[in-house]
Amino acid sequence: MDAPIPAPAPASAPASGAVERLRLLRDEGQLEESYDTVPALLARHEVADDPAALRRVGRLLSGADPDRVAARHPGVPVLTVAVTGQSTVAPVLDPLAAELARHGMALRAVLGDHGAFVTDLTAPGGRFEGLRPALTLCLLDAESVFERVPGTWCPDDVARACGEVLELLRTVVAGHRARLGGTLVLNTLPLPAGWSRRLVDLRSRARLGVLWREFNAALLRLPEESDGVVVIDLDPLLAEDGPLCDARLAHHAGARLGAGLLAAYAREVGHLARSLSGRTRKCLVLDLDHTLWDGVLAEDGPDGIAAAGTSRAEAFGAFQGLALQLRAQGVLLAVSSRNDPEDVRRVLRGHPDMRVSEDDFVHIAAGWGPKDEALREIAARAGIGTDALVFADDSPAECALIRAALPEVAVVRLDDEPALHAERLLGDGWFTQPGLTEEDRERPGRYRAEARRERLRSDAGSAEEYLADLATTVDFGPPLPYEYARTAQLTQRTNRFNLTGIRLTEAEVAAAAGGARGERLLVARTADRFGAHGLVGAVLTRRTGPVTEVVNVWLSCRVLARGIEQACLAALLAEACATGCREVRARFTETAKNVPARSFYPELGFTETGPGGPRAPGAPAHGGTHYRHVLSALPSVPPHIRMTANLAGKNVNGSWLPRRFSPTAS
Repeated sequence: MDAPIPAPAPASAPASGAVERLRLLRDEGQLEESYDTVPALLARHEVADDPAALRRVGRLLSGADPDRVAARHPGVPVLTVAVTGQSTVAPVLDPLAAELARHGMALRAVLGDHGAFVTDLTAPGGRFEGLRPALTLCLLDAESVFERVPGTWCPDDVARACGEVLELLRTVVAGHRARLGGTLVLNTLPLPAGWSRRLVDLRSRARLGVLWREFNAALLRLPEESDGVVVIDLDPLLAEDGPLCDARLAHHAGARLGAGLLAAYAREVGHLARSLSGRTRKCLVLDLDHTLWDGVLAEDGPDGIAAAGTSRAEAFGAFQGLALQLRAQGVLLAVSSRNDPEDVRRVLRGHPDMRVSEDDFVHIAAGWGPKDEALREIAARAGIGTDALVFADDSPAECALIRAALPEVAVVRLDDEPALHAERLLGDGWFTQPGLTEEDRERPGRYRAEARRERLRSDAGSAEEYLADLATTVDFGPPLPYEYARTAQLTQRTNRFNLTGIRLTEAEVAAAAGGARGERLLVARTADRFGAHGLVGAVLTRRTGPVTEVVNVWLSCRVLARGIEQACLAALLAEACATGCREVRARFTETAKNVPARSFYPELGFTETGPGGPRAPGAPAHGGTHYRHVLSALPSVPPHIRMTANLAGKNVNGSWLPRRFSPTAS
């Protein structure tokens, strides 16, 4: 830990206290009214690390009416989740409700028919017909294969059955995509020891093990074949949360996946849901003393700290290696430490034990002020919200302070034993996302370029001079197939400039890019004198006769206030006018974070036509404000932006625009 500070009043309570608090809210009919307080209650590690407590919490939360939660708390996403499978799967609902609540979401669960997952997901009029769930969980187990083998069997029979099940699942994937949409979650199938032991010769057991692993490997490759599919590997979860099941419950109740395993599975689903709802964390803020190294720098000096040389010190070095592994995948690293700034920088620049260096961190907030102020500073420097931070510290007092002062920050209380640091940090999958793009990996480098932009901003005489000196270019046109994953990720992660709250999966991006339902998807790629930002914006439109509807606009927060969003809409409006469109309609739906974007349409000449109206697919349920633009007075592309527009399928560099809307000349 860092140099000692006075401990604030305790912010945690035994797990039973949290459960009792929720029970009291339920009994008083206040569970929905107080739902926004539940995440902070469940963030306490005494609850979060206790699967039994989370199941009890889930049973209480399952009684919450999701519609009442949505009505009272518009900023709380209500996730519709369809659940089906091979055997008894209802026990997953309680831990799933608790896991979603931990991450600020509410569950609307729809349970399929027992053992009828194929019918549920593919048949006309099936249990989920017309549901359009955000997630569909299809829980599989070994019975999915062994119900297809004869009473007396050999490994070859199992190999045949595995092939049949794999083809069946490909049919299920296609049927789900066509009928339900959203993300389908499958899982690998653990092999119960009882089946393997029915083979009396070890060579046959080995053969069974090989083909079973090959089958699971094929399952894990399904996302490479089909968009909108996630496969959760149950083997690592079993290693931590086994056993597979209780033999008595498996036989008498068809519960072939045990409570502990289902709780671990629910946690993984919670991580996925958090990512799909735009709540993936972006920055890991690390303490230093007893976190990245052994010892206290202010007391022991540079020679008294270590991250190598002894088994204990090497555990700190290994944790530094984990931080670098996360950084290589696009996670931003920062420091919050109660130490002298220059002492910290000297250690990071030259201490022989350090695997991390000063350049690995987007910001180092070292000093003697409170750490909540340091975290606000880090978020501001990185251009992200404090809700994008994960704070890891071994001090109970510091963790309690951040939970109280910044409840939106994810707090990871590290153990006194450094060998457990990695387990503590990784257990909640704060940085989990469906896929990783090249832009993710390049994120740390982009933030270093952002520091150079900030120096330019401070040296500029005015905002106009800064924007002119920045020399921003915008390439606006349809996404290429290799950009579908990044575009989906943009829609899922963007909160502040997401004008209706809509989020798209990769499959939905591909469909929109292909013109499904008459839609057109355009993306903005930008660069400036300091380097490329990559794909940072998207606009989804739909044209019906002489009317174009702007379904939604997304723009990454890291390029806000540079005129990029205005440039894209100016180009879109000018094209609509040039191609005979009579008016362009749009809508703004307020969410918990997009309020600053409310004025976007009026500033571009749109006039308000009133609230209400039909919702676009995937938009929040809590209304919206409608706008129209009659194209009589069109806005210009900001003069500091050099724009290339490719809206008609060929690169015309904006030549189709009236002269006053043409991009800035080279």
